Amino acid sequence: MKAIVNADKNWGIGNSNELLFHIPDDMKFFKQKTIGNVVVMGHATFLSLPGQKALPDRVNIVICNVEGWSAPDVIVVRSLDELFDVLRRFDTNTVYVCGGASIYEQLVPYCDTVYVTKVDSSKPADKFFPDLDKDPNWVLAKEGEEQEYKGVKYKFTTYKSI
Repeated sequence: MKAIVNADKNWGIGNSNELLFHIPDDMKFFKQKTIGNVVVMGHATFLSLPGQKALPDRVNIVICNVEGWSAPDVIVVRSLDELFDVLRRFDTNTVYVCGGASIYEQLVPYCDTVYVTKVDSSKPADKFFPDLDKDPNWVLAKEGEEQEYKGVKYKFTTYKSI
């Protein structure tokens, strides 16, 4: 599996169920990586999507413990065991974990690659991604050129598990 995330310099990823930064090239990168693949997310992340609808042209799997909840074009699982049962149907190289914080925390240990759009700034955050720079099981494998959007500097980076 892989994970994909946009994080600030403190590994903050969200505040009040909103992304910290909206960078068009980051959204394009997310779409490019995940289109035609499987995305795994938590219930709150799904509810934060535009129109609370499944991402098009992807298999959407939502981990949700709200009894009876469902949504069109979504596979709902109630536990990690159920998630792993469903994921047996797919090539693990096509599976992208895309939030939120508790889902990342639970599933990053099962990932071999994490794509991080690292923003060289910080904002107040109440949700964080695990700090891969401090984790001895991860190494920064690739770092793109610094880019800028509306004064916000960022880089596309790739971490690999070791």
